[in-house]
Amino acid sequence: MSVIRSQVLGCGAFLPAKILTNAELARTVDTSDEWIRARTGIERRHIAAKGETTSDLAFHAAQAALKNADVGVDELDLIIVATTTPDETFPSVATKIQARLGMTRGAAFDVQAVCSGFIYGLSVADNFIKAGQAKTVLLIGAETMSRLMDWNDRTTCVLFGDGAGAIVLRAGEGAGSAKDRGVLNTKLYSDGRLHDLLYVDGGPSTTGTTGFLRMQGKEVFKHAVINIADSILASAKEAGVDVAEIDWFVPHQANQRILDGTARRLHLPGERFISTIAEHGNTSAASVPLALAVAVADGRIKKGDLVLMEAMGGGLTWGAGLVRW
Repeated sequence: MSVIRSQVLGCGAFLPAKILTNAELARTVDTSDEWIRARTGIERRHIAAKGETTSDLAFHAAQAALKNADVGVDELDLIIVATTTPDETFPSVATKIQARLGMTRGAAFDVQAVCSGFIYGLSVADNFIKAGQAKTVLLIGAETMSRLMDWNDRTTCVLFGDGAGAIVLRAGEGAGSAKDRGVLNTKLYSDGRLHDLLYVDGGPSTTGTTGFLRMQGKEVFKHAVINIADSILASAKEAGVDVAEIDWFVPHQANQRILDGTARRLHLPGERFISTIAEHGNTSAASVPLALAVAVADGRIKKGDLVLMEAMGGGLTWGAGLVRW
């Protein structure tokens, strides 16, 4: 008996042209290149230019993913954009992408789970496909996190950057085993009691302003390593595979120390964790698909590989998705 699997046909990414290095940041904020590298692993980040929006980044990533997948716009049934930095309060970024691509059928909407957004979006896309409500889905993670920064707060402004990544998923058949190509499972979690650890101090129904990102870094770090490791173990267990069998881990690029801590907790070599944080910084919902696109383009991730994507973000939200490439 066959089962429906959401198979990844292709991926793409886009980064703004402007690069902000640690040395440049140190000219305006009380920090240094050495301080940032030692605590985060970040060397530079891309920053959207004035007038360059989240939907601009998402659109270019979408085009790249569709080209890589060799899928036409007329084949799409659904567009999902994971973002916490939409162009406008409404409508969704996804509908703007739908219009710019020339897609005149199906549906489009955003998913908001901050840095976990792409994993949440993967789960939504997978369930739409498994339910037969969509055959081909464009999933995008896109952010302009620089617009949420308090550039006087060195504990946060050094961490974040802008960018977008995308994948195309299509319904395929599998035998119902871990050897199937496609999404094997997704595991989602949240704990709203931890709101104060990572949030933005503004919004339409509170201050009427966008607000700035606020974070308790040490507490976020502690929860991140534990929660991410647990979600990885839960995903592997449900799929019936040992964590050691997973070829590549594509984590949310929050902090190199979180990546290293997760690897140690799972007794895995750090080399199997794809890291782009030095070049991109933390791009929130865009970080997983950006890292994924890099690892696919350079040949590390190959067809048949077992790939585990994971993230944790404000809410707190966290989760994992296991995919046979």
